[in-house]
Amino acid sequence: MKRLKSFYVLVFSVGAILLSSCGTSAHIEKDKSANLKNYKTYTWMDKENKDKFTNEIAAQNLKSIVDGELQKNGFREVKNNPDLLLSYDLLVEKSVKEQNDPVYSRPYSRVYYNPYTRRYGTLYYPSQFLGYDRYTTPVKEGTVSISMIDAKTDKTVWQGWTTDELNNNNFSSKEIQKNVRSIFKKFDIADK
Repeated sequence: MKRLKSFYVLVFSVGAILLSSCGTSAHIEKDKSANLKNYKTYTWMDKENKDKFTNEIAAQNLKSIVDGELQKNGFREVKNNPDLLLSYDLLVEKSVKEQNDPVYSRPYSRVYYNPYTRRYGTLYYPSQFLGYDRYTTPVKEGTVSISMIDAKTDKTVWQGWTTDELNNNNFSSKEIQKNVRSIFKKFDIADK
């Protein structure tokens, strides 16, 4: 019995680890003619029209996480004459999520009389799968996009973005960190 319990604990813990390792899917686009190894310095572009709904804390968190990821890849931030201009967008939208719940019939039993044995018996009818109950729930989706623009030609040379379901109306620090890291996991792929 102890072995069976430890087997179930092992199966459930492996399943939990696999589910928790599933991250958001990030997408990147790279200019084919651009070689990212030729760029060494960057600076952040100022937002021209700051929206009154902009979350400044989220923007600062995003910038610091991106700075750390870029510095890991050999870039450094400068104020004058950068090779790249960096831009970001944080977008929160209302969306709907479709969900499907399985529907089963109720199990029941029936009592019958057997005249040959002169006894009563019970037949058990288990629940049966009937289909799915489909419905939609409102959710908030957050999109993080990061763009790198060549400072000399004003041409976008790299862009990464990801969309994820948010727990609140705004991005939390954890959500920004998770999304930016998933984008920069594909940054190395763009170098090749």
